[in-house]
Amino acid sequence: MSQATSALTIPAPAHPPAPTPALAPEKRGPRSEFAPLLRTVRDQGLLERRTGWYARGITANLLALTAVAVGLVLFGHSWWSLLLALPLAVLSARAAFFGHDAGHSQISADRGRNRLIQLLHANLLLGMSQEWWNDKHNRHHANPNHEEKDPDVAPDVLVFNQHQAVGRTGFRAWLARHQAWLFFPLTTLEGLALKVYGFQALFSKDGPRQTPRQRLTEGGLLFAHVAGYVTLLLTTMSVGQAVVFALIHQMLLGLHLGMAFAPNHKGMEVPDPDGEPWGHLRRQVLTSRNIRGAALTDWFLGGLNYQVEHHLFPSMPRPHLRLAQPAVRAHCRSLGIRYTETGLVDSYRQALGHLHQVGTPLRTA
Repeated sequence: MSQATSALTIPAPAHPPAPTPALAPEKRGPRSEFAPLLRTVRDQGLLERRTGWYARGITANLLALTAVAVGLVLFGHSWWSLLLALPLAVLSARAAFFGHDAGHSQISADRGRNRLIQLLHANLLLGMSQEWWNDKHNRHHANPNHEEKDPDVAPDVLVFNQHQAVGRTGFRAWLARHQAWLFFPLTTLEGLALKVYGFQALFSKDGPRQTPRQRLTEGGLLFAHVAGYVTLLLTTMSVGQAVVFALIHQMLLGLHLGMAFAPNHKGMEVPDPDGEPWGHLRRQVLTSRNIRGAALTDWFLGGLNYQVEHHLFPSMPRPHLRLAQPAVRAHCRSLGIRYTETGLVDSYRQALGHLHQVGTPLRTA
């Protein structure tokens, strides 16, 4: 298998350009580069909440989810019910995006209200632990692509740097050798994995620190999701149909989420743990990749196509990210900091090319 894989034609990412001022240590202090941009964005009102925008979007999504449930009831024990797995996966991804935004306090200035919104979308609608996600995701935002601090680039099923692949044997080595080809098939498991990780964190001593009341609330909503999901399927279709429907739904949901998260950081700059630390601006801009597109791209990727702006201003409401882009791009240009933006298809090519290159030591061993 390894010999055959070495001949595959997944394009490797372009070699990084020669060092430029974008990668040079900050000379004026880590705060001075970001502060002017922060003032500009704040003066434009882009950090103000868009509660009405979110209220309309959440209401529409909840109504659409209800319509799918009604459709399952109307179809009865029919294999035509499987057709509803696709819209349910898309709407579930919308719920994930709203939960993500609530976790960043984008929806409301009230922390408790954001928590309720996230509990509804993450725990109840998706069966994903709010606290587990927030703990993991906030550590990623604090140090994106940092091998020692970002959990998203820690070696697991996939590896993200060549030294992480060294020493792998057996099935784990096979995965690393073929990870570029396996990436999208593996993302079909993401919907189920999010549920498993959430339950593990809930019952683990090493999980996020929570009060007994918070843990009880989280656990109750997670079990309510499972009970409601199973009840809906088993009361509207046969056991066999329910199993097939659940597999299609969860696989499409995982694929959708994987397509939204895959282009954001893979193959981008990796901070040097032993080098001079970057300030907030460079740490977020140099490790993130934006995706060009119009309204459809914004909708499909849940606003994560403006990854640079999202990382610079995590609490900025999703509809304002597009509006902040010109100021961010101009500010980076004035400082000589590389601002990366590419098309959707090319972003996948770069991400998969990076994963393919990472597995090179195992393919040539």
